Amino acid sequence: MMKRFKKDAPAYFDYKDPKTLLRYINAYGQVEPASKTGLPAKQQRQLATAIKRARHLALLPFVVQG
Repeated sequence: MMKRFKKDAPAYFDYKDPKTLLRYINAYGQVEPASKTGLPAKQQRQLATAIKRARHLALLPFVVQG
């Protein structure tokens, strides 16, 4: 298991900040699992919700191009 992001994780995931959210999306456009992000369950749920909101508002893509 490789936990990469825990030190750099913000206290609150803002859906209007796609730069931060892109760090938690893999090459296929999927949300990274908690085992890789190292986030607690509550923060992982907040992250997923923020990514879904950003996708809905077209700040993040639903699928990866090419």
